Amino acid sequence: MSGHSKWHSIKHKKGAADAKRGKIFTRHAKLIEIAAREGGSGDPGMNPRLATAIENAKLDNVPNANIDRAIKKGTGEMKGEQTVGVTYEAYGPGGVACIIECLTDNKNRTLSNVRAAIEKRGGKWAESGSVLFMFAQKGVIHATGKLSEETELGLIDAGAEDMESTAEEVSVTTDAAKWARVRDALREAGLEVQEAGLKYVAKTEVTISDVQTAQKVLDFIEAIDEDEDVSEVHTNADFTDAVLEQIG
Repeated sequence: MSGHSKWHSIKHKKGAADAKRGKIFTRHAKLIEIAAREGGSGDPGMNPRLATAIENAKLDNVPNANIDRAIKKGTGEMKGEQTVGVTYEAYGPGGVACIIECLTDNKNRTLSNVRAAIEKRGGKWAESGSVLFMFAQKGVIHATGKLSEETELGLIDAGAEDMESTAEEVSVTTDAAKWARVRDALREAGLEVQEAGLKYVAKTEVTISDVQTAQKVLDFIEAIDEDEDVSEVHTNADFTDAVLEQIG
């Protein structure tokens, strides 16, 4: 399993804690707001980006009232500070590279908080573009269910570039323009999609085989991710199976 898939599994284990503090709902609301505004319509039937944002929100059980409120804020029907997306770059323990995606209504606050979190945990702020070239934006779909040979061939036809699976989970990487087709192919095959969309995937990964370093990396990423404005933290760290077993 690649570093990206392993990191997804680690985040999944932390999901319950995030949900308790409402961060998942807040993140989806911000994404819906931006999609409604930048897509030019509050109607998901006319705005594919909004339709995807709503679908992903419902996968995380975001209430319809929250979704409707976010759409109205995005279309201007409800007043409030506009949320925008910003991206930062950093290096963490062990030399791992990170891309930090944020959704914020106050760029100065977010910049200050994220930079402080990076430096407090032994990381280093990186100038724009110095890390981004190490990643490619890809479609990434995570689903639960068993992947059959027939389904695998169908996913390749739909545009899958890479597939990894266990007895219970499937992770598929696609070209940025083809992820929706692959997502639909997974559903048609009877698998349950848990997450789908565009992600930053490392072109080359840094193997982390030392438990102490691995824990520092995880603590570093978690400290950044705790900020309310941080939406996603992408890393090129590839934790070995032996390390993951030891850190639980």
